[in-house]
Amino acid sequence: MIDKRVKTMAEAMAGIKDGSTVLIGGFGAVGQPNQLIEGLVEQGAKDLTCVANNAGNGHVGLARLMELGRVRRMICTFPRTPGSVVFEELYKAGKIELEIVPQGTLAERMRAAGAGIPAFYTPTAVGTLLAAGKETREINGRNYLLEHALHADVALVECWKADRWGNLVYNQSGRNFNPVMAMAAELTIAQTQHMVELGDLVPDTVVTPGIYVQRVMHIPYLDKA
Repeated sequence: MIDKRVKTMAEAMAGIKDGSTVLIGGFGAVGQPNQLIEGLVEQGAKDLTCVANNAGNGHVGLARLMELGRVRRMICTFPRTPGSVVFEELYKAGKIELEIVPQGTLAERMRAAGAGIPAFYTPTAVGTLLAAGKETREINGRNYLLEHALHADVALVECWKADRWGNLVYNQSGRNFNPVMAMAAELTIAQTQHMVELGDLVPDTVVTPGIYVQRVMHIPYLDKA
């Protein structure tokens, strides 16, 4: 019987190695797998390359992971946002590396990884500092950059509903980067707000098929209001 549900955070985080590339879903705080990030903090893996839309907030989650010295490199679109104090301090001190990737390019690099596309051309960032060292090509009179697919060892994603096969449904804007990240990793771990029985998900609402997901942990939403 296929059952990808895990009961403990230790089981969810098992096997994540030092030096891993980790994709972290969410757009700001929306659709962010906060409990899985905290689980990674407790798990202890270090020398990580983390990929996310931004570089953390405050002193929790991704920011805490960086503050503990466990992140060697950040790949993101918006490294400086309100509350990104930990990243800014580390970067100014030369203690963390940074690769800035335009948001659409970041999403497409991960989607390409999941679709088996090794690289693609895009006009985004042509003629800017972000084009330094990258192959360019003129196609139909316009210049393009060659961008490579972004594969990862681990993806941490958040969803609204899941079943034991790992089929995932997202809630509105909680979808954001989560589906493409789920496709791009060797090990995808999902935290779900609702766990449903097999067959209860409407097929047309499933965005991430279970073939892309290896572990699912039920973490109910807690309204702190």
